[in-house]
Amino acid sequence: MTLDIVSRSHCFGGTQVTYQHPSSETATVMRFAAFIPPQAHQRAVPVVWYLSGLTCTEENFTVKAGAQRIAADLGLLLIAPDTSPRGDGVPGDPAGSYDFGLGAGFYVDAVQQPWSRNYRMASYVEHELPELISSELPADVARQSIMGHSMGGHGALTIALRNKGRFASVSAFSPICSPMNSPWGQKALSGYLGSNKETWRRYDACALLEDGARVAELLVDQGTADQFLETQLKPELLERSCALAGVPLTLRMQEGYDHSYFFISTFIGIISAGMLSSWASQALHERLVAGRRYRIETNRRMAIDEIIGEWPVPLYNTIVISAPVIDLNSSAAPAVSLPGSFFARAITSAGA
Repeated sequence: MTLDIVSRSHCFGGTQVTYQHPSSETATVMRFAAFIPPQAHQRAVPVVWYLSGLTCTEENFTVKAGAQRIAADLGLLLIAPDTSPRGDGVPGDPAGSYDFGLGAGFYVDAVQQPWSRNYRMASYVEHELPELISSELPADVARQSIMGHSMGGHGALTIALRNKGRFASVSAFSPICSPMNSPWGQKALSGYLGSNKETWRRYDACALLEDGARVAELLVDQGTADQFLETQLKPELLERSCALAGVPLTLRMQEGYDHSYFFISTFIGIISAGMLSSWASQALHERLVAGRRYRIETNRRMAIDEIIGEWPVPLYNTIVISAPVIDLNSSAAPAVSLPGSFFARAITSAGA
């Protein structure tokens, strides 16, 4: 095995592990966090990628988001990479700023010196790390979803748009929607890529949409009290680009929430499913009929017996499974019609 274990803890019947490994892309030792659910002892499980934001490491999502409980329940492998290369000889921002260099790789492949030797986070996350996960961990790479926060939300959107068909879903918390129109993004893209803005476009979700990149749909949660909303994040630009491109976007403005992990942890426990695979359908059915209590949210009214009837059923509207709300085995359980939600549809789309 090419992975070395940095730390390992038992968690919700599964295992939370921090790994490190030598990276050919970054020419450094890279770390990533993985939650391996208990179901992985019997079979390969779907993968959910989470990309973190500025200043973060692989640890922030792992210790703050609280995603392991629901991932253990549904059998999802959570992968959270670091946000930049690190180590002796890896350059940081000369001024010591938080928004460039260490902890701020921006999920691009740098071409400017001295960054080009190490700052190849796009190729690391898109190619090297997935290959490593596929070979070393119990990952069902035919079923993957990707999501992220802030800079990582930008990373999730752009990586999904550049890799059509790889991910069953793409979602983001408070993403930098157009780095070309954001002070954070302009600093990063000019520093890593140079002054030719044509080379910036493959790292800007709005520009990728304008240039013909497509995904089936996008889902974004954004807090209305986010201090970076108007100056850095600008979801209205993504909303406009999606409308022009004909890409369905669910943009949920969450009243009163800010940019922090308090926001993320509030909504991370909701799993969205578009078209359930036969395995996931059976697993979900077993949980429902066993008397577990879940909230079901759909984009149209759907009777409970329709949801838990014959499986597998292709449910093209969003189904959301969350914390205890409705006892689906109760004869009084109502039909429900609530908005779509966040986490990642890794259990979706047979063959996706």
